[in-house]
Formats: sequence, structure tokens, C-alpha cells
Amino acid sequence: MPKYKPGDLVGIETKDRKYTGILMERPELSGDNYLVIKLESGYNIGISLDRIKKIKKIGTGVKREKFKLKKHKKDSSKKDISILATGGTIASRVDYITGGVHSAFSAEDLISAVPELGEIANIHGKQIFNKFSENIVPRDWIKLAKATEKEIKKGVNGIVITHGTDTLGYTSAALAFMLKTPVPVVLTGAQRSSDRGSSDASLNLIHSAIVAARGNFSEVVVVMHGETSDSFSLIHPATRVRKLHSSRRDAFQTINSKPNGRVSMNSIEFFKEAKLAKELRLDTKLEEQVFLLKYFPGLNPKVIDDLVKTGYKGIVIGGTGLGHTSDLLFEKIKDAIESGISIAMTSQTIFGRVNMNVYSTGRILQDIGVIPCEDMLSETAYVKLMWILGQTKNPEKVREMMLTNYAGEITERSDI
Repeated sequence: MPKYKPGDLVGIETKDRKYTGILMERPELSGDNYLVIKLESGYNIGISLDRIKKIKKIGTGVKREKFKLKKHKKDSSKKDISILATGGTIASRVDYITGGVHSAFSAEDLISAVPELGEIANIHGKQIFNKFSENIVPRDWIKLAKATEKEIKKGVNGIVITHGTDTLGYTSAALAFMLKTPVPVVLTGAQRSSDRGSSDASLNLIHSAIVAARGNFSEVVVVMHGETSDSFSLIHPATRVRKLHSSRRDAFQTINSKPNGRVSMNSIEFFKEAKLAKELRLDTKLEEQVFLLKYFPGLNPKVIDDLVKTGYKGIVIGGTGLGHTSDLLFEKIKDAIESGISIAMTSQTIFGRVNMNVYSTGRILQDIGVIPCEDMLSETAYVKLMWILGQTKNPEKVREMMLTNYAGEITERSDI
């Protein structure tokens, strides 16, 4: 059978009928015993190869569009910001040949696709990597932190980082611990891809650019839609933000604290006193062998042994309620701590904090050596323990650092 390319317009004759349509790529994990075409009606169909009698190319069909960078003239009256692209839905669109959503926009594509950015600041774009966020690993956090430091050293007034939403909270926390910045560093993403009418991509990017260019603060934050319409976005602290819905545009919320502020097309309003610093400092040492374990009824205590044998240096447990596990785990947790493993406790509840002094379960776990993590999010505690173990393996120093507030991850009183 002749080789045709996705996008070719083909005519296919089977044993019982004829079809005309655009040849599409098959999904990566599918078999290779059929062809997929998009009919004129817009529907896709798969045709088994053993049914095809004849296929011929009729035309080239759909051509892939290539976005071109819109050049912006530097304006000395405007501030300079860098947009660092990492992929994700904010940098994706539907490929109407394959029917799938692809990370297709480079940093240059983003700037060209959102011309309002040129009215906000002098824009510099750079692609750091191009990954959906579920594929991002701790080494990528380090790469991104170093790239951010490099841009700040060039003298830009702010940074915007585009990122997939699913693990955005992990990356924002990692940057908050690794990077002390004298300028705003803003992470943003999109719940819906740029080609969709209901997309939040452009507005999230515009609001982030406004915050990066005009925000008088120096820390890492996350900017995402504040409600389902397009009136404003919220500015979230990097270590306290969580995605609470799989698809809503206002999925991101600040947990156990207030957002830092909100931004619209015409204004920025801050709810907290802004952090101001002149120092740029980078510390990217991470211990990647840290495990985030969610306790559940029936959890086999031998799991703790397995983690120790696998070589993990730290474990963050998402415990029940105020920070509990079954007493069946106590002995294994004690053995792990005595072998040099640092174990910290957070709560599975979204709001509130651990308090391991209330019940005997919590008091015993503390006596064993488990570190209570106050009102830290589990994912933030996980990233923080990686960062701390990159600095020291001394158990007492690890405990001291886990209970020290470095980037707003701990509050004295949790707010709803």
C-alpha cells in the first residue's frame, strides 16, 4: 500500500463502500492495522486495512499552519519581562489533522498569538522545554530555576513562566524554595487550550504579564483565573496554591491563607504586605529520593520497609485528620527513622493543619520522631523536604528546617 502523509486528502474503496477524507495520524499507543480519516462531515472513522481494496491520493488536504513571531519594538518607557515557556495547555492547540491536543506554541508563538503583551512591556521569549506538566521531573525544576536566574541577571524587571496546570503547584513551590528573587516571578497556565472559545490562556498570560511588569514585590507567585468569567485573576502564593478542579477556569485556590491579591486589565490590588528584596540567590540542591505517601485504611506496614530498601531518604505522609496513621505502622516508621530516614506528617484534609498533640496517636508518632508539618500542603512539604535534604542529612537540622517558614509555606494561623 502506498505511503501517504497525515493531512493528505485520500479516496478509499473498501469491500462494501467508498470514503473520502483527510488521512490522520493514529494515536501513539494504538495498533497499526487500520487507517483513520476525517470525513467532510467532521467525524473521524477508522478503517481496517484488511477491508481496503484501493486507496489513492486526491489532494494535499489540510496544511499545518506555522505561527510567526510578531516583532515588538522596544519601548524605553516600558519594563522588560521574559516569558519562559515550558509547555502545557496554555501552549497547546488542537491539531485538526490528528484531532489531538499538542504542545505546539513556542515562546515566540505565545507572544505573537497575544499581541496585547506588547502593550504591557518589552517582551523577551525563550523556550526552556516543551512538556505537559505530568512529564516534568525535579531535574526540570532545577533547569527552570537556573534559566530564571539567568534572565534576572540580564536585568529584566519580571519573569512569566508558562506551565501545565496539573503539577504547577509542585513547580511553584520548588522555585519558591530554590530561588530568592528581587523581581516578580509569575507562573501561569491554562485549563483550556488556546484554540477553544472558552479558553483562559490569553487572559491568564496577559494578567501574568501585568503582574510581572507592574507588581511591586519580589517573590514567586501563581496567577490564574479568579472566577469563571473574565473579570479578574488571583495572585496566589507559590507554596499555598492548589488545583481544586479538573477543568474549571477558577480551579486554583490559595489554601489556608488569603491570595496575595488580584489583577484585572486595569488594576492590581494586593491583600497582603508585599515582599520586597534586592537579593538574587539560587540554591538548586535537591534530594530526589523523597516519597509522598498517602495513608489509607489497610496500608501494608511493609510499604515503609520497601521505601527504605529502595533508597528513599525522606517520606512525607499525608495522614488522616490532625496527622494520624494506623498504629500498625508505628514500628516500621520508628525503624525507618532510626535508620536515618526523615519522615514528616501532613494532613489529607484540604483545609486546616496537623495537630499531633490532641490524640495519643499523634503524640506517639511525634515521640517516634515524625515531624509535624503545621498547615503545609502535602505537595509543598514533599518539595520542601527534597530541598532540605539537599542541604543536610542531619535529622535534627532537618526537623528544624522543616518547621522553619522559608517561603510562606507555614502560617501561625490558618485562614479559610
